[in-house]
Amino acid sequence: MSREFSVAVVGATGAVGRQIIKLIEERNFPVGDMKLLASERSEGKKVEFAGKRLIVEKLDENSFQGIQIAFFCAGGRLSEEYAPIAAQAGAVCVDKSSVFRMDPDIPLVIPEVNPEALGEFKNTGIVASPNCSTTPMVLALAPMHKQVRVRRVVVSTYQSVSGAGAPAMEELARQTTAIFNGKSYENKVFNHQIAFNCIPHIDQFMANSYTREEMKMVHETRKIMNEPNMLISPTAVRVPVFSCHCESVNVEFEGKMTPDMARDILSNAPGVAVVDDPINNKYPMNITATDSDETFVGRIRVDETVENGLNFWCVTDNLRKGAATNALQIAELLVEKHL
Repeated sequence: MSREFSVAVVGATGAVGRQIIKLIEERNFPVGDMKLLASERSEGKKVEFAGKRLIVEKLDENSFQGIQIAFFCAGGRLSEEYAPIAAQAGAVCVDKSSVFRMDPDIPLVIPEVNPEALGEFKNTGIVASPNCSTTPMVLALAPMHKQVRVRRVVVSTYQSVSGAGAPAMEELARQTTAIFNGKSYENKVFNHQIAFNCIPHIDQFMANSYTREEMKMVHETRKIMNEPNMLISPTAVRVPVFSCHCESVNVEFEGKMTPDMARDILSNAPGVAVVDDPINNKYPMNITATDSDETFVGRIRVDETVENGLNFWCVTDNLRKGAATNALQIAELLVEKHL
């Protein structure tokens, strides 16, 4: 990676944008010029990068002249409008929104799982990064699926408020403080109180009574794993913790897969760390995964109700591997093999 690239970060003042900026420095990504872009309300703010204070510029259609790699971390509406403009200007766009994920001409990539899909970026100049609930499940499923085919998955997520952005984290903090002090509070980000509560509702409900968040896990997993008919039944829940998404996953395989086989496979899988010693109270937790780029897997055990069934528990930092790290790893692969 000796060559340097001009980079833009769209949504630079948001939770994921700030994490990408931090990771670009932390992982020594070969950046030359760095342009930070956001909406008008963030114009003029300053963000620390590599010992400098960079000024955030207002995003517009002229923002991408001379940019080679653009990270989009600002939500679907801005990605849909500006990613094609950036690609037309010559930038390769790595998008964190859901807008392009299911487009058949745009690769949806987890570098540890399907790096070969990246070659398709030349069709549009855009690469999609998966949802923060899809990524940890696929990182655990894919290496086992290569050994013994997965027949059916039932997954329940326990997703932190940081998945809904900085305002959601602030709302949890405010509500918790208010409740402890006997004061009133209001719900602005969530439909219900989030402090001391679990909300089985992330994103909009669809006609089939599943939420968009849940169906993202179905469709994205099938695309990434190239298994269009894989059976996946999800339930997504918002829980009152600040960071990291947890998932309880039940998998039915087409052949024999024991807990020991799973531990051996996952221990050698890139991006996965096995923490599975329940007798000594060792299993993945939010505090295990915070500020890490690995997906931690534990509580691997037999599902005694079906043949060839396993249960496991996994945890990942949703702002890092669930979002920013995966996007930066995509860019690293692009630099190494495609640009």
